[in-house]
Amino acid sequence: MKAVRITEPGGPEVLRLVEVEAPRPARGEVQVRVRAAGLNRADLLQRRGLYPAPRGGPQDIPGLEFAGEVAELGESVGGVAVGDPVMGLVPGGGYAELVTVSAAHLLEIPEGLDAVEAGAIPEAFLTAADALFTRGGLVTGESVLLHSVGGGVGSAAVQLARLAGARPIIGTASAPKLEALAALGLAPDVGIDYRSEAFAERTREATGDRGVDVIIDTIGATYWTDNLRTLAPLGRLVVLGLMGGARTEVDLGTILRRRLTVVGTVLRSRSIEEKTDLTASFRERWLSAFTAGDLRAVVDRTFPLAEAAEAHRFMEENRNLGKLLLLP
Repeated sequence: MKAVRITEPGGPEVLRLVEVEAPRPARGEVQVRVRAAGLNRADLLQRRGLYPAPRGGPQDIPGLEFAGEVAELGESVGGVAVGDPVMGLVPGGGYAELVTVSAAHLLEIPEGLDAVEAGAIPEAFLTAADALFTRGGLVTGESVLLHSVGGGVGSAAVQLARLAGARPIIGTASAPKLEALAALGLAPDVGIDYRSEAFAERTREATGDRGVDVIIDTIGATYWTDNLRTLAPLGRLVVLGLMGGARTEVDLGTILRRRLTVVGTVLRSRSIEEKTDLTASFRERWLSAFTAGDLRAVVDRTFPLAEAAEAHRFMEENRNLGKLLLLP
């Protein structure tokens, strides 16, 4: 089969489309013929040698999500048949024509969606749902600040928060992205352009100086102080990215006085059992909303598998609104 391999740590140019041996499904696994594979920032880090795949995932073939159809069943697999349209998460190896995955981590592609739309769902929506509700404890009537909404997780989180009856406030360093979200029907209650507005002041103003109940942060260190200033009493900060650095000084007094909770989370390295529970929970609560039209996959554009390097450059330049996908 063809797959995109990281030939050595480095820039996008180290990605090469090569012939490799197709993976075979082990007990409890299925082999899936990939029709669309989503890009994620973890892929960029893995390519640079900064984020190795967890045990069980290929170190030299990136890709954390897929959509396609079942090609082969491993032993002791039930409830799914060859030819079924499916999507899901993998620890790596998604940039390929074939991938193997635990049958417990499969989601059926919602009726009415094609493989490209489905390929934009697993990592973005499962990450967003877990961060908002499981880690952040967001409930109806609360407010949430979402940083860096231009990517897949951000566009998913806006929709999930609103569907849950919460108030989304979003921020981005690109005013055109705020306009584009509005054009897609995903306008937040409040949009903040970080190039011209300080998000802490703007958010407190929008909440009557109370602050928000939850913050979903992909930046890390450079936003730490302002994040604490932006939270309401009993607020929860969920850190799921470190694009702005991993080290900062911590004012523990602020956390104590306002009874704040800081939670870190990552999806890729979780155990098989945790991913199984997350997949089942997402299926039960959210999957039917795609067929109903209450949730939508936001796809910026697609690239052929052979143009993975160009897709990485596009993402590194922060040009996308929504997901980028590779098509084998």
